[in-house]
Amino acid sequence: MAPNAGVLARGPWEPSQVDVAWRSDPFEPAQSASEAADVALNALRRRGSPSHDGLAARLSGYQAARGRLSLELQPARWALRLIADNAAQSLAVLCLVRDGDGRWLAGRRAQWLASWAGRWALGAGGSVELDENPIETLSRELQEEWSLRPERLTVEALVALPSGVVLLVGMAWVAAGAAVTPDAEHDEFAWWPPEVDSWPRQADEPLRRLGELTSA
Repeated sequence: MAPNAGVLARGPWEPSQVDVAWRSDPFEPAQSASEAADVALNALRRRGSPSHDGLAARLSGYQAARGRLSLELQPARWALRLIADNAAQSLAVLCLVRDGDGRWLAGRRAQWLASWAGRWALGAGGSVELDENPIETLSRELQEEWSLRPERLTVEALVALPSGVVLLVGMAWVAAGAAVTPDAEHDEFAWWPPEVDSWPRQADEPLRRLGELTSA
């Protein structure tokens, strides 16, 4: 059964406090879920969005106790995350980025993307690849999307989204004045103020809730 939407576990944890184990048996979705994933994938292809499919990670189980976070992951079809109301606990990461002055890195996502097209988002994010450690995914996405390497990285929370996607939220700290080079997934970027209440109007409510959660 999929977890209810909301915060499943709250850190922060250092990378060394996160344990990851992969199951060998792939997740077998219901036929209706496979058909819904096919429909969503074809819609992406018609838009010209990335549609590689293949296998990625889903969250099979987790435990947060005694200062550690343990994740059990399972191979699952990537396209299941596209199902709007039952994404089968597909696992994604979001690497929030703050600089030495406390500012938040935000970028406007390109119109051709599969998710949040044309909207502003925080940091870098993406799916966890087969047999990949999600801690490595955080750093990889940060490098691929912004050409940044963190001075410090923590894991802040495990969050279940209403769609059924589970998000591992990390926080990367970079030096003040760090050079940012956005990839093709972003057509604009900005550093937002340290105080969430001072963010610009393009920061919609989900982003503000995330900022408040991780700055508390």
